[in-house]
Amino acid sequence: MGKQRLEAFTDGVLAIVITIMVLEIQVPGGASLAALRSGLPVLFAYALSFVNVGIFWNNHHHMLHATERINGRVLWANLVLLFWMSLIPFVIRWIDQTNFAPTPTASYGVVLVMAGIAYLLLEKSLIAANGPHSKLAQAVGEDLKARVSLTIYIAAIPLAYVRPSISLALYVVVAAVWFIPDRRIESIS
Repeated sequence: MGKQRLEAFTDGVLAIVITIMVLEIQVPGGASLAALRSGLPVLFAYALSFVNVGIFWNNHHHMLHATERINGRVLWANLVLLFWMSLIPFVIRWIDQTNFAPTPTASYGVVLVMAGIAYLLLEKSLIAANGPHSKLAQAVGEDLKARVSLTIYIAAIPLAYVRPSISLALYVVVAAVWFIPDRRIESIS
């Protein structure tokens, strides 16, 4: 199987994830700015999630362009990543319905941690399929940025029970760090 089919499938799934996220946003109950203001927290969660999906998609795109071969292990690793990404609309809705309660906010972090781990597994699978001297292997090295991001996500999970806004701030920090595509991979793709 060519990597183009994997890219197309991933693009389609992530487009559906984004569509479901936006469809989950409730229309304000009135025509005033006050009515819109009450929906700002969920709009923030949607925007953060849109950015997170975009970050994964963007880096996935560059990673696949730095890859020549894929195999069955890569396909399964990609599916694991897509599974965790597909849960983002669910946790956003839960956060919205509970007004950013601790458990849903922590669950958002769990989904991000698992998506991050799945991304690293996909990266390792691609390196194994293409060899330790492949362009991708040379570009990512030890991937300290990903490991630090996972550590921040993991720290944010229990902090949601102290104060959900702390967790949200940490989720924003990680998104800000990754907002610019991974230049190590982008430069070789």
